[in-house]
Amino acid sequence: QPMSEAMYYILLALLHPVHGYGVMQRVRELSGGRLVLGPGTLYGILTRMHTEGYIRLESAEGRRKVYAITEAGTQALLEEYRRLKTMVQDGNILEEELK
Repeated sequence: QPMSEAMYYILLALLHPVHGYGVMQRVRELSGGRLVLGPGTLYGILTRMHTEGYIRLESAEGRRKVYAITEAGTQALLEEYRRLKTMVQDGNILEEELK
């Protein structure tokens, strides 16, 4: 099933372990500022992805938690990347039709 845009960018951000606030910053950077996540949205998605086995808690110091992508998360991210890439390739007909 397709991933949400937020989930896709969060997994991209977690290719290198980072804390929650760092995930928000990295998502904004990776999306060119198009996607800005608030803490509630971010932590809701992180909780869900942790439950689904896509991410793991790397370390925790007080309230600061560092997350990392798991092998299952990497596989899901690759599958979504391939799905999106195929959709874009399929959409090339649009450019041909509008010439």
